[in-house]
Amino acid sequence: MICVVIGRTRHKMILAEVQEAAKRGAAMIELRLDFLAKTPDFKRLLANNPCPMIATVRKPEDGGRWAGTEEARRMLLRHAVVSGFDWVDLETDVAEEIRRFKDVKRIVSYHNLHETPADLEEIYQRMCQQDADVIKMAVTAQHPSDNLRVLNLLREPPKPTIAFCMGDLGIFSRMLGAKLGAPFTYGAFNREYRIAPGIPSFDELQHIYHYDKINAETHVFGVIGDPVAHSLSPLIHNAAFRALNLNAVYLPFRVPRGQLTAFLRDFDKLHVRGYSVTIPHKEAAAALTHQKDEAVTLTRSANTLIRVREGFSGYSTDFQAALESLLAVLSSKDEGGTPTVEHRIALVLGAGGVARAVAHALHRAGALVTITNRTAERAHQLASEVGGRAVDWHGRHSMLCDILINCTSVGMHPNVDESPIHPSYLRPGMVVMDTVYTPETTLMVKEARARGCIVQTGVDMFVRQAALQFHLFTGQQAPLEGMRKLVKRALSPVALPEEA
Repeated sequence: MICVVIGRTRHKMILAEVQEAAKRGAAMIELRLDFLAKTPDFKRLLANNPCPMIATVRKPEDGGRWAGTEEARRMLLRHAVVSGFDWVDLETDVAEEIRRFKDVKRIVSYHNLHETPADLEEIYQRMCQQDADVIKMAVTAQHPSDNLRVLNLLREPPKPTIAFCMGDLGIFSRMLGAKLGAPFTYGAFNREYRIAPGIPSFDELQHIYHYDKINAETHVFGVIGDPVAHSLSPLIHNAAFRALNLNAVYLPFRVPRGQLTAFLRDFDKLHVRGYSVTIPHKEAAAALTHQKDEAVTLTRSANTLIRVREGFSGYSTDFQAALESLLAVLSSKDEGGTPTVEHRIALVLGAGGVARAVAHALHRAGALVTITNRTAERAHQLASEVGGRAVDWHGRHSMLCDILINCTSVGMHPNVDESPIHPSYLRPGMVVMDTVYTPETTLMVKEARARGCIVQTGVDMFVRQAALQFHLFTGQQAPLEGMRKLVKRALSPVALPEEA
């Protein structure tokens, strides 16, 4: 079950959002009374409540906006208890002062906006003695492994428990609670109002993660990267699971650079069946695999990890997807013939994980490959592997090429006003491909189109590599066109109509 959190400064807006949340299927609503600019009018707020309602008045140190005195806050909580709310949220430090009243249920909560405390388990045990119907633990992860300590509270709890980590390191823990038996999770009605760090929206929980479908038997997959908040992988993989009626969920795992080895070791306890791997971990992932496909062996870069008995098998779906994506746009240029990159001069910008896959795929297909990268040593190393040449980053505009492929993160959201190449370099008929897909129309793509280039955006490669990953995850063919439409809809500045 999803509890929809509503926090607005005006009664009128709260009432409107309550009714709209109910129309969208809300089964429980939390009213953040600490957001209100005026004293709450309980009679007005509860006149037409469509589902069970929770009253919460949180002080700033616990993540709230209460600006009054502590005495006034506690008095307001007591009034909420007797005014008709179905539930009341009480921080652990006041739970024993505010007694149970009739059949109003009690959430005893603990919030820590700074860390996952060393004595987390002791705090939890004390809270279990405070006459709670539900215990809520919300702490801040400083390392990915902090989530494991928090989620462990959900294994055979003495009382119904909700436990998760706040912030972008803990987003996945909010969803995994359903697999481990948490009675509900929280989703913001409107994520823009900064209800809590890392809280997903009600819409995301419903339509991306399908939270109410997650249970103990749900298979878990995810994307590892830093950052991952921008990734559309959860959107398309979860949609594909639903389209094929598979009991699975795909989650974002933010793992800082240098922590991949520890993450994979520690998270073995969650039995995640497979991961997509993105910046900055592709090369580290390849080094950690027990089995590799040919592409990973060639590129020493893996964007997919599949759990096996000995650890993980590594795959590079970027390798195949990059070539397929390039040939797809070349087919529009080479009318009447079979598209090919053979003997064409390709300039690859970058030398990281995706660049390694692209360069090796081009070389395998017969292209003449040139690498340029800000770190010259990496460019020379990759060029030597593919029998190509390396040029200094500052000299990249002096190279003539037939095909230009950006494999850097330049132009990626939020730095959308940057391009890795000067527009004067682009000429009519040149094939230009970007591996950045957020946004789809990067500045480089826009300038290439304006100058008459043959353009392939990063969306095509992204969808193709995701479809190949989906097959590795599930053994089934992905709904490729459906995934493509979802990505384009998500990236479109104007929402496209929903598919039937």
